[in-house]
Amino acid sequence: MDTTDFRLINWDLAATTAAKLVGAGPVLTPAQIAEVVADLRAKADESVGHVHRITGLEAAADLRDSQVLIVDRPGWAKANTQSFEAMLAPAMEHLAKTRGEKISEATQVLSATATGVEMGAILAFMSSKVLGQYDPFAGLLRDDLPAGGRLMLVAPNIVAIERELKVDVDDFRLWVTLHEQTHRVQFAAAPWLRAHLQSKIAELLASLLAEPEALGERLRAAASDVIRGKKTLDKTADTKGTADDFASGGGLLAGLRTGEQKAILSHITAVMSLLEGHANVVMDAVDSSIVPSVRTIRQRFGSRGKDRSALEKWLRKLLGLDAKMRQYADGQRFVTRAVKLMGMEGFNKVWEGPENLPTEHEVHHPEQWVARMEGAGTAAGTETPHNN
Repeated sequence: MDTTDFRLINWDLAATTAAKLVGAGPVLTPAQIAEVVADLRAKADESVGHVHRITGLEAAADLRDSQVLIVDRPGWAKANTQSFEAMLAPAMEHLAKTRGEKISEATQVLSATATGVEMGAILAFMSSKVLGQYDPFAGLLRDDLPAGGRLMLVAPNIVAIERELKVDVDDFRLWVTLHEQTHRVQFAAAPWLRAHLQSKIAELLASLLAEPEALGERLRAAASDVIRGKKTLDKTADTKGTADDFASGGGLLAGLRTGEQKAILSHITAVMSLLEGHANVVMDAVDSSIVPSVRTIRQRFGSRGKDRSALEKWLRKLLGLDAKMRQYADGQRFVTRAVKLMGMEGFNKVWEGPENLPTEHEVHHPEQWVARMEGAGTAAGTETPHNN
């Protein structure tokens, strides 16, 4: 079988479905759009210096191997279908070589179409919520794209939230870009991290796609649950209980956590908790000298979840977003404690190599990670920076 023709997901259909389903966002004139784009780009540039000062990571001084893009909602969705396709490519190629002959062309077309629509629906929901995203894997798509990835700022969502919260526009945009630029700096500081994560994700995907229909079946089940959940939510007054019942599985990925996948998922979870927790710590280090109204922004932004509709809350649980946020909070506590014990310079050992990454257990017990790092430093005959 020609592996280049083997497809279980129609990525183009996913992108066009997302574009059709998602709203455009706030109405802006061409002049206003141009102003927002230029301002977000300027804020992204300005934030790098602050990230450099807070983290002490010299990698922030030169980020030329990656790029900043200001995108709309369909643009964000399309970019993610491209990244997903690139990440899935090795697993799909392996599947085509090992089991491709057992999957008829008609089955491929049916699966690719159905799964593409369902993936598009999920991306449509996500694209209306995300403010920014650093994609370290964009260089896998084409040779002409920067090897260091791309930072995407979703302009209509940023404008929508700053209007909803009635916060200072300049302050809010800088606050958002500080978080996203931190991720860009992390991967610049740890150039090995991109390949390390890619290999772990590829290993996980190969396991998840051991049965060709697995991914499509899970997405179709999720889509069916969305429909059933919406009907139930529309009919019952006790929406909180219903949402919790339907989301009791812990999100779309909950059923994937089987024996052979646990170790890989645990490692990926720990790494993502570290990255998001570190970015949150950087944001918390931002004071009024950088963002004058930062306390107001934090308070209003943190209260947004209380106003979400019952259906949106349920969808977030279905997609695992609530669990993801809890992981990020765990990561923030880990980084905060580690920095308190070691100082930022000592903590920055985490970017030196994969052996210094925390395990999921260590994320919940940062003192054990600190002890391991200090033990490694002593064994190597070096002194580990320590600041109580």
